[in-house]
Amino acid sequence: MNFWDYLGSRHQQLLTDAFQHASAVFQCMVVATVIGVVIGVVAYRSEWAGSLATTTTSTILTIPSLAMIGLLIPIVGLGVAPTVIALTLYGLLPIVRNSIVGLRGVDPSLVDAAKGIGMSRTARLFRVELPLAWPPILTGIRVATQMLMGIAAIAAYASGPGLGNEIFRGIASLGSKNALNQVLAGTLGIIVLALLFDAAYVLIGRLTIPRGIRV
Repeated sequence: MNFWDYLGSRHQQLLTDAFQHASAVFQCMVVATVIGVVIGVVAYRSEWAGSLATTTTSTILTIPSLAMIGLLIPIVGLGVAPTVIALTLYGLLPIVRNSIVGLRGVDPSLVDAAKGIGMSRTARLFRVELPLAWPPILTGIRVATQMLMGIAAIAAYASGPGLGNEIFRGIASLGSKNALNQVLAGTLGIIVLALLFDAAYVLIGRLTIPRGIRV
């Protein structure tokens, strides 16, 4: 059976796996974005706190994904839970780092002007600082999403959802007639999803970032 025949015979399962893969990455990115931006907001004013936040999230990223999931299985079991925890932790570094960089890069004169017209600290954060820091934050989200697309494939090791199951089935049956087709289908599916997510982020950037800031 050639690759195209394999896709035709397995398209329903592949679409289901692709949806689960995209859904897992999307949901984990939402959680990681909220946590990462909050950490950035708390840490960006202090050099010590910013370094601590960046170092901690960098350390998490150095843990091999297979080892991370293996360590989580005895604690939370198999399935979705270790996948969600691992992906969320891995997605933090680019978001935390870019949040801190973006917030520190806001022109102090703009913050002073907002303070001069009576804005509270919270109002300045949400109406001045975060909007101006949004471009680098969005870049961090894009980078994190691309990383998680590949890492999510390892979730199949813990009976997690996604296209990794297709890849692991192919690896487990090496030598059979469809082994290569399974690995190729899972890999290409992840690449396509990554490109679609990146295109969506480009569109979000065009809709949410003023032209003057983009330039």
